[in-house]
Amino acid sequence: MAEQPALSFAGLLRRLRDDAQLTQEELAQAASLSPRSVSDLERGVNRTARRDTAVLLAGALGLTGPVRELFVTAARGRGPAVEVLAARSRVAPGAAAATRTLPRDTVSFTGRERELVRLLEALTPKAAGGLVLGIHAIDGMAGVGKTTFAVHAAHQLTDRFPDGQFFLPLHAHTPGQRPVAPADALASLLMTAGVPARQIPPGLEARAARWRDHIADKRTLLLLDDVAGHEQVRPLLPGTAGSMVLITSRRRLAALEDAVQISLDTLSPAESQTLLARLAARPGLRAGEAAAGEITRLCGYLPLAISMLASQLRNHPARTEAGLATELAAARDRLALMHAENLSVGAAFDLSYTDLTPGPRRLFRRLGLIPGPSVDVYAAAALDGTSPDAARRSLDELYDQHLLAEPAPGRYQLHDLLREHARALAACDTAESDQAAGRLLDYYLHTARAAGRHFTYWASGYRRPPPGPPPAHAPELPTLAQAGAWLEAERANLYAAADYAAGHERAPHAIALLAALSGFLATRGHWSQSAALHQGAVAAARLAGDRLGEADALAGLGALQRETGDYPGAAASLAQAVALSGDLGDRPGQAYALNQLGFLQVLTGDYPASTASHQQALAVARSARERSAEAVALVCLGLVQLLTGDYPASTASHQQALTLFRDLGDLGGQAYGHNGLGVVQQETGDYRAAAASHQQALTLFRDLGEMLGQAQALNDVGLVQRETGDYRAAAVSHQQALTIFGDLGNRLGQAEALNRLGELATRTADIRQARQHHARALDIARDLGAVPEGARALEGIAQTHLREGNPRQAAVPMTQALTIYQRIGAAPAAQRVQQALQVHTLAATPGPLPADPSSETHQSSGGPGKSPAESTT
Repeated sequence: MAEQPALSFAGLLRRLRDDAQLTQEELAQAASLSPRSVSDLERGVNRTARRDTAVLLAGALGLTGPVRELFVTAARGRGPAVEVLAARSRVAPGAAAATRTLPRDTVSFTGRERELVRLLEALTPKAAGGLVLGIHAIDGMAGVGKTTFAVHAAHQLTDRFPDGQFFLPLHAHTPGQRPVAPADALASLLMTAGVPARQIPPGLEARAARWRDHIADKRTLLLLDDVAGHEQVRPLLPGTAGSMVLITSRRRLAALEDAVQISLDTLSPAESQTLLARLAARPGLRAGEAAAGEITRLCGYLPLAISMLASQLRNHPARTEAGLATELAAARDRLALMHAENLSVGAAFDLSYTDLTPGPRRLFRRLGLIPGPSVDVYAAAALDGTSPDAARRSLDELYDQHLLAEPAPGRYQLHDLLREHARALAACDTAESDQAAGRLLDYYLHTARAAGRHFTYWASGYRRPPPGPPPAHAPELPTLAQAGAWLEAERANLYAAADYAAGHERAPHAIALLAALSGFLATRGHWSQSAALHQGAVAAARLAGDRLGEADALAGLGALQRETGDYPGAAASLAQAVALSGDLGDRPGQAYALNQLGFLQVLTGDYPASTASHQQALAVARSARERSAEAVALVCLGLVQLLTGDYPASTASHQQALTLFRDLGDLGGQAYGHNGLGVVQQETGDYRAAAASHQQALTLFRDLGEMLGQAQALNDVGLVQRETGDYRAAAVSHQQALTIFGDLGNRLGQAEALNRLGELATRTADIRQARQHHARALDIARDLGAVPEGARALEGIAQTHLREGNPRQAAVPMTQALTIYQRIGAAPAAQRVQQALQVHTLAATPGPLPADPSSETHQSSGGPGKSPAESTT
C-alpha cells in the first residue's frame, strides 16, 4: 500500500480555512494580515511563518488551547501539521470558539474625540437597569476612516463586553468580491462563535434565530464592516439587551430603526497635519509647518489620501515634503498621485460610483462640471437636463452614498477630490459635457436676469437678448426679498459661472451675467467681486471681437472704478465707452456712459464738463427714446444745477426725473429722485419739505435693501436735523451713515459723513473732535481726488479755528477752500466762504495747510463713491 504524503503546513492552513468557510481575504482581514501573506503560506511560497503571524492566524481560525499551541508549532516548522487535525478531532464540539476577532488597533489614530464621546455616552446604564441594545451606524465617504474609527472605538470598549468582540467584514466595496449575503454572514458569525458547521441550520431565518439564541443574555460587541445596506445587516442584529453593534457603511442607513447615526467628516486641518506627521514618521515633519498644511489641504483633509502620501514620504527618503506639496499643487490629476501599492483614492471612489443607479451616476459625472462651489435642485436639473423632482431623487441618492454633502438645506457640494473624480469621468464625453455646461450657464443667466431686475436702478448698458434659451425650470422670484435671497445664496456660483464663461469662449454669457448682477453687487457692496467680473467681461469681449459687448463692459467698469475711488481709471474706461458706443451708433449705450462720466466729473469738481456730459446724455437718450437713461440724466443734471446755485432749474430737473421714474415703475430711481429733491429743498430753507423727501427716499431704500442709498439718505436727514436744532438726532443719523459707508468700503461716503459730523461737533463746541473729523475727511478726499469734498473739509477746519477765536490759523484753510470753490464753479459754497472771510476780516494767500498737533488723520479703506442722486453740498 502506497504511503500517504505528509501533510504540509500549507495544506493544513487551506483545510482549516475551508472548514471555517473563509476566503483568503476574509482570513487575512480577521488576522490583520495581507491577503498576499495568506496566499504565500497556502501555496508553500513561505513554508513557515513567524510566531506572531501564526498566533494571529490561530486566533482568526478560532483555535484554542492545545490545538492552538500545536498549530503555532507546525507553522514555525517545529512539529507535524497532522497532529493539529488529530488534536482538533479530540476536542468537544463548540470548544473552538473565537471570542476576540477584532483587527489590531492603529497606533496612529488621530482625532474623532467628539464621536468617541458619543459612543461612550451610549454605554451609560439606563434607569431601568443594565444596558440596552446599542446600534451605531458609522457612515461617511470613501477614505474618511470609518473602519479605523470603529476598530479603535471597539478596542476602547472591550472590557465592557466580556462575552466577545466579533469583527465581520461584509465586503460592500471590496474589488472583485460580491457583498456577503446575510445567510453567509450568519454562518461565519456562528462558526466564529464556536458553533460547529453541522449544527448551523440552512436558510436565513433559521440561522438568524440560531444566532440570536446563541448570544442571548450575553454582553457582546459586534463590528460589521463595509455594509451595503440595511437589508444586509438586519438579520445579524442581536435580539436582546446588553450587546452593542457598530456598523460601518458608505451609505446612510436611514432605514435601520433605532440606530444612532454617526457621520464622519474629513479631519480638521490640525488633525490632518498630525496624522500626516505620525504616518510619515519623518523627524523633520511636524504639524503646523507650511508643507504639511499644503499637503493635507490638497488632500482635502481625507485620511485615506493623507495616509497614501505619508507612505510615499516614509518610503522615499530622498523626496521632500515641500517637493511633494509643489507636485500636488501643479498636478492636473491629483488623484493619480494618491496611491500606495495596489490601493488608490481614485479606485475607492470608483467603487462608490459603480454602486449608483444610472440617473445618479450621470448626474455625478456632470456635477464635476459645475464652476461654483455648490448647486441647488434647480441648477442640478438644468445641468442634468431633467426635472427638479428627478434631480432631487438623484441628489438624495448621491447624498445617501456620501458622494455629496448638504452643508445647508437644499444646497449640495462635492468634496474637492470627489469633484476631481467626477470631472475626470465627465471628460470622457466632451459633447455631453459641453451641452450640460451650456444648460447650466443658461439657467444661471436667465434666473439672474429675473432677479437682477429688482436691483438695476441706473439702466445697465446691456440691452441685447440674452444668449441661450431660458431653462425649463427655475425658481419664482417675484419679490425683492426673494430675489435678494436667491442672488446672495448663488453669488459665488454666479461669479464662478461668469468667470467660466469668460474663459471658455462664451463672451455673451459673461457680459450678460455681469449686467444682470451689477445692480445687486453694487447695492450690497460686493465691489471686489464686481471688479473681477468687469475685467473678465472686457477681456472676453475683446477676445471675441464683440465691440458692442466691450462698450457695455467698459461703461460698467468705469462706473465701478468711480465707485471704488479710482477716478483716473474711471475716466479712461468711460471715455473709451463713450467713443466706442458712439462709433457703433449705440445711442442708449452712449447715453448710459455719458451719464456715468458726467457724475465722475461732478465728484472731481469739473462742473462745466459735467453739465455738458449730462446735457449730451439727455439729448441722446431722448432721441433714442431711452426713458430710463433720460431720467438718470435729469437727476444728475439737477445735482450740478444745485451745486452751481441754480435752485429753480435743479428743482425742475428732479421733478421731471421723478415723473419718469414713476411711469417706469423704477422704485430705486424714485428713491434717488426724492433724495436729490430733498437736498434742493434743504438748501432753499424748506426744511419740512426736505425732511419729508428724505424720509420717502430712506423708506424706499430700506424696502429695496439698498444700503448705499440708505447711508446717503441718512446723511442728508442728519443735515436737516442739524439745521432744525435737533443735534442729538443729527449725530445719530450721521454716525449711522458713517457706519454703513464703512461697512460698504465707500471712502467718499465716509469723508462726507466725517465732514458732517465735524460741522455738527463745531456747533456743539466739541472743537477737538470736529477738527479730527475734518482732518480725516481731508485725507480721504485728497487721496481720492474728490476736490469738492476736500474743500468742504478745509472750510470745516477753518471754522474750528474761528470757534476757538484764532482767525489767523483759520485764514489759510479758509482761503484754500474759497480758491477751490471758485475754480470749480461752486457758487453757493464760494459765497458762503467769502462772507466768512469778510465777517472775520481774514486775509491770507493760499498755501499748505499748517500742521495741527491736535488733529488725528486716519486713512480709511478703499471703497465706492456715491450714486448719481447724491448731494455734495
